Amino acid sequence: MVNDAGQLYTMEGVAAGVIMLLTAYIVISTTSVYTPGDTHIPDMQLEQLGSDVLAMMDTPDNREEEESRLVVLVKGGVPGGDTLRTEFLNNCKMRAGGDDDDLRAQVYLTYRKMNGDVSTIQLSSSDPGFTGRENTVRVTRWVHLPRGSTYGLDNLDSSRPHAVLVEVLLWRA
Repeated sequence: MVNDAGQLYTMEGVAAGVIMLLTAYIVISTTSVYTPGDTHIPDMQLEQLGSDVLAMMDTPDNREEEESRLVVLVKGGVPGGDTLRTEFLNNCKMRAGGDDDDLRAQVYLTYRKMNGDVSTIQLSSSDPGFTGRENTVRVTRWVHLPRGSTYGLDNLDSSRPHAVLVEVLLWRA
């Protein structure tokens, strides 16, 4: 007593199985915690941290001081670049807890020469841990230098004030 009625039940069972597997796949694939759209958030937080630290370093400690710590360190020129990087990283790491942050930085200074050319120098020594594959953020701050010195910069007019651009490449190792 075999007839065609059993074939219909088999097709319904296969269709129901496919629908259940498809539903399970959709549910599992849409419940991931870390979405690709969230990957830029740590970079934005790191950029904000660097920007805040540069702004803090460019603010004098009290009313009697005429120059901020950032201006003093930029005036120090190329030998002071590692000091600038060290102080920048120490200010980034200020928090309750420990010293276990793995931040790295490189500092550059861009200025305009007397002949109108733009020059960029690396203030800090190269970081041996930088491979170029790290996800870096660039933080910049314009620093006003008063007239009176060339601050160790090549071909800079000392008879007028200058604005120089401090750039910090910041990344986590």
